[in-house]
Amino acid sequence: MNGVRERLSSRAFSLAALVLAVLWTTPTLGLFLSSVRPEDEIKTTGWWTLFGAPHVTLDNYREVLLGSGNASGRLADHLVNSFVITLPSVLFPLVLAFFAAYALAWTDFRGRDALVVGVFALQVVPLQMALVPLLKLFSQGWLFLPAWDATGPAGFGHVWFAHTAFALPFAVFLLHNFLAGLPRELIEAARVDGASHATLLLRVVLPLARPALLTYAIIQFIWVWNDLLVALTLAGGTAETAPVTVRLATLAGTRGDEWQRLTAGAFVSASVPLLVFLVLQRYVARGLLAGSVKG
Repeated sequence: MNGVRERLSSRAFSLAALVLAVLWTTPTLGLFLSSVRPEDEIKTTGWWTLFGAPHVTLDNYREVLLGSGNASGRLADHLVNSFVITLPSVLFPLVLAFFAAYALAWTDFRGRDALVVGVFALQVVPLQMALVPLLKLFSQGWLFLPAWDATGPAGFGHVWFAHTAFALPFAVFLLHNFLAGLPRELIEAARVDGASHATLLLRVVLPLARPALLTYAIIQFIWVWNDLLVALTLAGGTAETAPVTVRLATLAGTRGDEWQRLTAGAFVSASVPLLVFLVLQRYVARGLLAGSVKG
């Protein structure tokens, strides 16, 4: 084990990690530099020429965020829609998966192991396979659910439902692995002291599960924020409910040559999940590794 650690901490591996980091961040750097260049320079020269002839402008961001014309991005409203879609789509599966993971980890009932295997198997079902059944459910109704209006603000409910349904298998799997790794002595001691399931959840399990919960919240936030397929299909197709990803698809213009708007809009959209990840990145590795090693 010590030999492996020494090899991983050698200069060669450090240099390889640095090279990978540079290669990974170069497209993002190019996107940002292109977003602050004038329109004529973006269309005639590469972004790397900015270092030799630095001409910087914020007009691209002003047009994309606050422009009043039909050709402008007007992303400010769509950013609000993205937050309205993303935050509930993170909270709903997080809460439901937390309760389900606790039940699967610390309550005994018949068929529990089979249910855990079934939850794990649901992760391999692709999202595209359920789009037609979901559209049929929303348009015609199913069992106790009436048909949902797909126009106006009601389109948010469609997206919340879809993201919650498809996020639950991975959320339950991740949280179950963590909760099952908690010390049994701790749970049994709380039960001996008369703690109910509600007390165990809120006062014992919840504080310990914070790294795993935050890890899943970050992953789900980035996934939903960058989603285009579900929003384009189920959000109603109107400007009142369209998130920023749907608007970005049209920023290039009818002939695909409005690069100054597309680069600025893309960087605005990418900056939000990037900021969330940078602020909470220490919880990602901790939450993903939690429960994998005991002792």
